[in-house]
Amino acid sequence: MGQPRVPIEVDDANGTWSVDGIPMILVPRHFFVNNHTAIEAALGEQRYAQQLFEAGHKSAYVWCEKEARTHGLNGVEIFHHYMKRLSQRGWGQFQVEAVDIERGHARVRVDHSVFVLERKDAAPRKTCYMFRGWFPGSLEFVGTLLDKRLCLTSSEVQCAAEGQHDHCVFEVVPVSN
Repeated sequence: MGQPRVPIEVDDANGTWSVDGIPMILVPRHFFVNNHTAIEAALGEQRYAQQLFEAGHKSAYVWCEKEARTHGLNGVEIFHHYMKRLSQRGWGQFQVEAVDIERGHARVRVDHSVFVLERKDAAPRKTCYMFRGWFPGSLEFVGTLLDKRLCLTSSEVQCAAEGQHDHCVFEVVPVSN
């Protein structure tokens, strides 16, 4: 394990953790997934997934905007940086398999998803829908830097929690009118 791969700053006065100037919260994985599962049960998967898409989309856009400024990143390198940081923060291992900003398409592979790892003996199904808004949100931000107005969505086309695959795959495409 060793040292964190991202610099964590802790404010001695108030205990706030931050990375690149963005406040963070560190919680055990099981705590987060148990809360996620409870909300899913209360709202229903479809309604909860839509709420997560919207919140995740906005959060990814804002995060990429801040990181681009902080690190002087531009273009598609911001998307790759975002996948790297997600991988360093315990959500899973995110790998960009393909990205085409001009067409508004991307394919992202996720190994060791937190939602797959915590499911253990649960019934097989797609479980990683929390990530769906993250990819379009980050790519839409990249588009703004390239003077492209993108309106994107994504879907999980395979999930390791289904029991047939060893990893998850998300595809990003333009929203159809």
